[in-house]
Amino acid sequence: QVQLVESGGGLVQAGGSLRLSCAASGSAFRLNTVGWYRQGPGKQRELVATVSINGNTNYADSVEGRFTVSRDNAKKTVYLQMNDLKSEDTAVYYCNADVTSLKPPIVARDYWGQGTQVTVSS
Repeated sequence: QVQLVESGGGLVQAGGSLRLSCAASGSAFRLNTVGWYRQGPGKQRELVATVSINGNTNYADSVEGRFTVSRDNAKKTVYLQMNDLKSEDTAVYYCNADVTSLKPPIVARDYWGQGTQVTVSS
């Protein structure tokens, strides 16, 4: 069993920055691709950014150039640095991880964190 815990959300003024963290815990697992998602008020959950186990990244057009996703494999933690925040970035941010267990049964499944609220005031 793997747990994902997000942290780092909060209230920030437009133009400000926040750094979110997604820490994975458990035993004998490999953290594969991790994605950050967000769900704004009255909106569907959308993909914000992904980072592969090798560090390859992808971003939604709406955050390209403002957000940076990174990971520390030794700490099993993924980060989302958010700069130049806008009111439309207000949402609950979730991390989702594709995880492979390293002990029998060797299976892959994905996990979600509980989310962290980001509120950007204009």
